[in-house]
Amino acid sequence: MATDERHGNPDPGREQAAELALSRIRGEADDRAGWGSRLSRALREADRQDGLVRTARFVRRLAPGDSSLGDPLSTASGLPSDRLAKALAEGGTRRPSVLRELGLTAVQVWQSFGDARGRSRGEVEVTIVFTDLVDFSAWALRVGDEEALRALRAVAAVSENAITRNGGRVVKRLGDGMMAAFAEPGAATRAALQACQGVGELDVDGYRPLLRAGVHAGRPRQVGADYLGVDVNVAARVADAAKGSQVLVSETCVGQLDTGEYRLRRKRRFAAKGAPRDLAVYSVRPG
Repeated sequence: MATDERHGNPDPGREQAAELALSRIRGEADDRAGWGSRLSRALREADRQDGLVRTARFVRRLAPGDSSLGDPLSTASGLPSDRLAKALAEGGTRRPSVLRELGLTAVQVWQSFGDARGRSRGEVEVTIVFTDLVDFSAWALRVGDEEALRALRAVAAVSENAITRNGGRVVKRLGDGMMAAFAEPGAATRAALQACQGVGELDVDGYRPLLRAGVHAGRPRQVGADYLGVDVNVAARVADAAKGSQVLVSETCVGQLDTGEYRLRRKRRFAAKGAPRDLAVYSVRPG
């Protein structure tokens, strides 16, 4: 409270001025709060406008990168950008949103720059390897889940170690097998041979697993951490044609293999649904 300095009594003028200043401050704060509330409400309304949402989606289709980013296939890798895209996509299931579309567009463009540096979908040659165990399902039915799981763990430890040791990446696990990706056929073939040999040396309570593998090089389409397309199907068909402990490679790999390191033999009468009719396939062994 203001006072008269000479007599120690309240100064009505100062007190009134202080109250006026305090009232002005409160009014300005209320105005700012009201303006912020109005702005927030306007942004929310704009975020839901159908016309703006359609425009944002149109811009996203024109932007570089995968305009379907956000679906389960494109976010399978679990990378930070994929997790962000997944969160944005799931948020849009409740209502259309301009901010959601713009956010996905930003992630899409950012990923496209990464694609241009070597993660391109369908532009970079990749060697695909498929493996699986011969007659595993029939054996698993006889012994039960516990024994089968023990065998699968032992097989995975050996085969996945061979993949990573040779610079490959396990794309996904497929029951009693896997799909892996490599930058070039030599490393892929070496890993497949090591995996088949290592698994063949296992003895899991009397069970001797036999692994087979197929190797094919091509330009599959990368979606998230996975690969899709004809070349993936061909690699799977090549693996299906292999016998226990055998590695088959397609002719797309042969020209890139060191003939001093491997022995190759043409497999006759190879025919598989989804693979080119004239595709040549070779069995490969260490030289």
